[in-house]
Amino acid sequence: METTRGNGTLDEALERLHASGPEFNGYLSNHGPMAVEAMARHGRSAAVHRWLDAYETKLDEVPGPRARITDADWREALGDIGRVADWSAYIGEQLAERPWREVLAEWWPRLLPGIAGAATHPVIRVGHAVRTLLTEGEDAPRRAELAHAIGYWAARHLTLPVAVRPSGGASPAAALAALPRVADQQVGVLAGYAQLPATSGWLPAVDSLRVPEDPEAVREQLTALVRAATLNYADYGHGEEIMLVHSATAPNAVLRTLPALPEELWGASLATAWAATAAVTAIYAADTPRPAPDASSLTPEEVFERAVAHGDEHVIKFADTALDVAAASEDGDTRALSAALNAIRLIDPDDD
Repeated sequence: METTRGNGTLDEALERLHASGPEFNGYLSNHGPMAVEAMARHGRSAAVHRWLDAYETKLDEVPGPRARITDADWREALGDIGRVADWSAYIGEQLAERPWREVLAEWWPRLLPGIAGAATHPVIRVGHAVRTLLTEGEDAPRRAELAHAIGYWAARHLTLPVAVRPSGGASPAAALAALPRVADQQVGVLAGYAQLPATSGWLPAVDSLRVPEDPEAVREQLTALVRAATLNYADYGHGEEIMLVHSATAPNAVLRTLPALPEELWGASLATAWAATAAVTAIYAADTPRPAPDASSLTPEEVFERAVAHGDEHVIKFADTALDVAAASEDGDTRALSAALNAIRLIDPDDD
C-alpha cells in the first residue's frame, strides 16, 4: 500500500543512494542508507542532503548484473558478492508481487545464519529499512531500500566458523563480561572470526546466555543485550573504536525487526544476534576499561546533534542506538549517552 506519510527528505536520500553500490573501495560498506535514516528519525532531516553530498563522493556505482536469480537456483548465489545486483533485483521482484512483511519473513530465517557477513553491516541495513517501513509506512523508495538491504545480506551471507547454541541462564551483561578476547586483535574481521574456535572459554561464555521461550521475554532479553553492548562500548571501545560499534548496532537492528517477524522466529533471532555481538566483542573490545566522557549534563538531542556535527557514519548510527537505549533506561541513567560521546571522542571523522 502506498502512503504519503513520512519523511520526503529520507525518500530523496534513499533514491540518491540507490545509484551507488552497497560497498566501495573493494570491501567497505556503504553506510549512507543507515546514517540518513537515523538523521531523519531524530529530527535532523535538514542535515541529510548536506551530509550526503560529502559522503557519496567516495561511493562506487551500482555493480552491473550478471545473471537473473530464480526460485530454483538462489542457493547457488548465496554469499556471492559479485551477484549483489542480481540479488537486489530478485528481492525487488518479490517485493513488487507480495507484501513486504511476507517477503521479509521468508528470507529472514534463510539469511539469519549468515549474520556475520560484511561485519554485520547487511543486517544493520535491514534493521534501518524495516524501522522506516514500520513507523513511516510503505512507498517505492522504502521498498527499494529493503530490496537492496536484503539483497546485500544474501550476497555477503557468511556463517561463523563455530556453532553457537546459547542455552544457559546468564543475562546479556553477565555473558558479555565473561567473554575472552582472541589472541590477535590487530586483524580484519575474517581473521578475527577464524580465531574464535581456538579461543579458550569463548564458546562456553557464548553458550551461557539465556534464551527464553516466551516471545515477550525474548524481546526483553534482546533489549538487554543491546543495552549491555552499548554500555560495554563506553568502557572498552578504545580497543577498536569503529568495529566495536557493530556489537551494539547489529543486535539493535534485529530488535527493530522483531515486530515485523512471526514470533516463532524471535528466539533464533536473539541467539544469532548474540553470537554476532559475542564475536565482534571478542575480536575488538579492549582488555581493560577506560572511563567514558560524562554525559550527565546533556540531553539525548544534544548528544545526537554532536554526532551529526562530527559527521562520521559510525558515530551517527551508534548514537542512534545509544538514544534507543537511553530512552528505555531508568531516569537519570546517562551511561548510554556517555557511550555515544565515547564514540565521538574515539573515532576520527576522516576514517572510513
